[in-house]
Amino acid sequence: MGDPPTGLRRRRDLYNLFVTAQDGAWDRLGYEYDRGRFLEYTPDELVESFKDLKSRQLDALRALPCLFAYEGERPMRVGRLKSIKLRGRSLAIDFELDDAIPAIAFASIDPLRTLLDIRDWEMHRTHWAVKDEDLFAILGDADLIPPGVVQPAIEERPAPEPPERQVNSVGAFVTAVLALKQKGKEVFYRGHSSKARYRLEPSVFRKNAAGDYIHLDNEDRMYRELLVANSSDFHADVYSLDRLVRMQHYSLPTRLLDITSNPLIALYFACRSHGEKLEGTKVNPEEQGEVIVFFIGSDDIKYFDSDTASCLANLARLSRAQRDSVDFTLASAHFHKQQAVKRLLHFVKEEKPFFEPRMKKDDLRSVICVKGKRSNDRISFQSGAFLLFGHDAVLDELGTPKIGVTRIGVSNKKAMLEELDQLGINERTVFPYIENSARYIAQKFSFIR
Repeated sequence: MGDPPTGLRRRRDLYNLFVTAQDGAWDRLGYEYDRGRFLEYTPDELVESFKDLKSRQLDALRALPCLFAYEGERPMRVGRLKSIKLRGRSLAIDFELDDAIPAIAFASIDPLRTLLDIRDWEMHRTHWAVKDEDLFAILGDADLIPPGVVQPAIEERPAPEPPERQVNSVGAFVTAVLALKQKGKEVFYRGHSSKARYRLEPSVFRKNAAGDYIHLDNEDRMYRELLVANSSDFHADVYSLDRLVRMQHYSLPTRLLDITSNPLIALYFACRSHGEKLEGTKVNPEEQGEVIVFFIGSDDIKYFDSDTASCLANLARLSRAQRDSVDFTLASAHFHKQQAVKRLLHFVKEEKPFFEPRMKKDDLRSVICVKGKRSNDRISFQSGAFLLFGHDAVLDELGTPKIGVTRIGVSNKKAMLEELDQLGINERTVFPYIENSARYIAQKFSFIR
């Protein structure tokens, strides 16, 4: 496996920042964060290190000092984590405050925000960030920690990584796929050309190197702008899901994640890294790829006309402020009276006039598998389906009770692309457009390979 990622080494220059809007939260024995709020405002390097939340990541997080804060300009406390537990889409933390360090006024922290990497508006959003700064050194230099108080040492307990299937030829890949036990589930696949850098998240949820969302703040505007600029292309689409599928097809960032029922298509994408870029960084063709395998029960698969899919797809039409204003802790009767929920219901009733206002709160924050209409040649050839992400939804990299996940590591990618070409899986067939056919033919008949 090699050395662990930098963010998992025993470093004193990292700390956890916890922010909540819940009054008195840090006076209680425990607290739960939604997985969607974990690693917000976190540098990209650390996101990559901590995203999987396996045993060694949990131990590393537990070893870091913590700054506990409330939204707004309220006093903060220093403390440590005693335990972290994964509970479905939530992260439950057990913590204790350091009695030797009194509460620190916001006015004392405010001049240190740049040093502590606490960004603009970060104190106005509930989230859990990991910061690449030395909390005790910064607070100590500012005389905010009493003399003699030092960061407590917590021993980490690294756990071994589970074995992963590795393949370096198409034949070995097919053998690995056929050996998978389906257990009555439908199986889907997704290929990542960079095992280290890609996550199971839709393009609109991606963040930049500083940990900030790139497109999510303007999701509703992007949706409308593309409809305004190319309205004739969408005239046959009945549902918002249909429009999102078409927008995804034209490379607009959406809350859809492509998956396929054809494992060879996924393998092609796992190998296809030449010239590919990830947030402006070129993917190394020799970098290991992977095929992610999803196991989903037939009852958990939705279709293009699903009511649940309509509710999740129409979240794209709400502004970021409207989505964030929804209080999911309210009882159902009060939940549906919120302005943002009423607006969402209005959008759903536009495409389904007889839809009753009985949206399930948990559904709006879930990840579902959807089989959309095969409205173009690319989706048809790629045997495409989608994972549709709800509000702040996170798909655990290890899978969920409804979406099982396993992985197959892929190396020797150039040779595997040549083998796939012999089976008719290449740029011309995966992307059936004349410009791609021309590019493929030119490369095939060139003297320089």
